[in-house]
Amino acid sequence: MSNTLSQPTLYVDLDGTLIKTDLLFESLLLLLKKNPLQALMIPFWLIKGKANLKHQLAKRVDVPVKLLPLNPEFHSYLQEEVENGRNIVLISASSQILVRKVSDHLGLFIDAMGSDEDHNLRSKNKLTRIIQLNPVGGFIYAGNSLHDIPVWLEANEVILVNCDKSLADKLPHENVRHFDAPKSSIRKFWQAMRPHQWLKNVLIFLPLILSHQLNQPNLLLQACIAFLSFSLVASSVYLLNDMLDLNSDRQHQSKCQRPFASGDLSLVYGYIGAPLLLLLGFCIALVLPAAFIAVLFGYWLLTTLYSLLLKSLFLVDVLTLACLYTWRIIAGSAAIAVVTTYYLLAFSFFLFLGLAMVKRYTEFLNLQNQGKSSVAGRGYDVNSLRTLAVVGGASSMVSVAVFAFYINAPATTQLYGHPIVLWAICPLLVYLLWRIWSLARQGLLHEDPVLFAITDRRSQVIAGLSGLLVWLAI
Repeated sequence: MSNTLSQPTLYVDLDGTLIKTDLLFESLLLLLKKNPLQALMIPFWLIKGKANLKHQLAKRVDVPVKLLPLNPEFHSYLQEEVENGRNIVLISASSQILVRKVSDHLGLFIDAMGSDEDHNLRSKNKLTRIIQLNPVGGFIYAGNSLHDIPVWLEANEVILVNCDKSLADKLPHENVRHFDAPKSSIRKFWQAMRPHQWLKNVLIFLPLILSHQLNQPNLLLQACIAFLSFSLVASSVYLLNDMLDLNSDRQHQSKCQRPFASGDLSLVYGYIGAPLLLLLGFCIALVLPAAFIAVLFGYWLLTTLYSLLLKSLFLVDVLTLACLYTWRIIAGSAAIAVVTTYYLLAFSFFLFLGLAMVKRYTEFLNLQNQGKSSVAGRGYDVNSLRTLAVVGGASSMVSVAVFAFYINAPATTQLYGHPIVLWAICPLLVYLLWRIWSLARQGLLHEDPVLFAITDRRSQVIAGLSGLLVWLAI
């Protein structure tokens, strides 16, 4: 520590610099999840200034600082500097309450300061505070945004963290260091939209196919428009869901790599992107029948309720997922104005209820293998595995039984010239479901069985054979 006095103090920004995320945006999400009605107070808090907003949020939410994603290169650099005897101060525009919590957790800083109820410690205000602390000596500053430029202009050394190198062109310093280059926001936003999940929306085409009207160009176009509209609205909800699930995702084996949870994508993209995608989806839907728009609104309402509440309720979550899959078929029917049989809807519900059970079973089997018993935000624990297996397996078999009743239904016999051929689909379906459950019990199944069924070679063969049998039955 003898060389401490000869080294200028390093001042470190928090949001986007030490951590990849922004505590203001994280606090807003936590308040929305904890008490949506209390979130109505946000405009009134903001009237008194941004510093007051941050202070009010910090008093009402508990940000789990241990889960916050750090910029790894810069964090390692700070640890080395502490070992070399440098004094480091954490200084941020975030609330003093949260800044202190982060500082206490990391144990790297000799002091930590943030905004209080009346003063927002940002830009020139931050510079003034640093000069007060260093009336005669120089300092080093690490930041990540344009708001840090006034501080950098007075610093002896500039450290840029998690920001484009083009920012260095705005600074006269030659002594500039870079850490943690940012990922492509456009690519990460596309990833956050989960376009691979759009494969599930292919169910929208099922009423068109089963009504034998696939050769009608106008109806095919309507189904395609419905698919696009539905996918955009679904992506809007995926963004919202990932934002609300930040902390539980950060504790998950694979979900911790999602763009928002990992901090690779700013929450700003979610706050702006979610409503824009929702608006775009409904604007596209305006060219379709009003019934489709009503179904689309119902889907958005149910998925939003699922994200806010239903996903944490035992069994209610999987029942909701099964309904959402079936809702896609209803949407496909509404888009082309055909009536879907109750047999098809019942078959879809029980089939996807079983697959939703598989998904939960796999998630908690993985937890058990990691030595964990539960996860935050879910109404299950590893003791639920047997219940999930029994109820899920039974639901899968009920779906096969419903399909058998569908084959003998009068509407089916009128629609198909050789309905007896459809019976050959039953053993294929039994084999597919048995294989999915078997792999799940062995811990060899991906946590999303629907995507597994879409990408698995044997499942693809079974789907192809089933399609061929339907064609032969016509």
